[in-house]
Amino acid sequence: MPVDRGPRRNKMIRISPIRLIGENGEQIGIVETGEALRMAQDAGLDLVEVSPDARPPVCKLLDYGKHKYEQARMERQNRRNSTDSTPKEVRFRPNTSQHDLEVKIEHAKKFLDQGLRVRLTVRFRGAEMRRQDVGRATLRRATEMLETFGKLDSPIPEVQGRMLSVTMLPAAKKGEKTASPEPANKAAAPAEAKAAAPAESTVAAPAAAE
Repeated sequence: MPVDRGPRRNKMIRISPIRLIGENGEQIGIVETGEALRMAQDAGLDLVEVSPDARPPVCKLLDYGKHKYEQARMERQNRRNSTDSTPKEVRFRPNTSQHDLEVKIEHAKKFLDQGLRVRLTVRFRGAEMRRQDVGRATLRRATEMLETFGKLDSPIPEVQGRMLSVTMLPAAKKGEKTASPEPANKAAAPAEAKAAAPAESTVAAPAAAE
């Protein structure tokens, strides 16, 4: 498989002239490739072909190493956002044993701790559909075991098909959105100052002798 070497740049650009774009997107115009290379070298930048099929080809002055790094970072972020948007599912049976419930809850805790949404699903089979209350109790117990790690996106709904499920959102990390104590201190300051001020004398002046 051929190695993708990216766009042509610097001395790999053979054709001349080219349409040149500056580092900040400004249109420089049609210039000879040699002149564009000198401009790139003087600015400590690369000459990168961004539209090879245009006539003349369009090239841009930019820091190719930084550009490549930013592209890779954005691709990683997009993949992460795509993954994060899909809840992680943890499945239960209506009569899941306490041990199995605890094991599955540990998985759910790890997902929530990573900032991921978790869908808790109870699946019913055959005659289990007649005991939906048991499945609802299992789901409620699971959400209660996770209440310090996440919160319900919505109340537990009715059974849909043969499934009963809820989505839990990760709880805010400790230290996030904590209220500053400064306003309270500032509000208390006048009261403290008032309390500390010497009280005015309330002794009445001696009555004048008749």
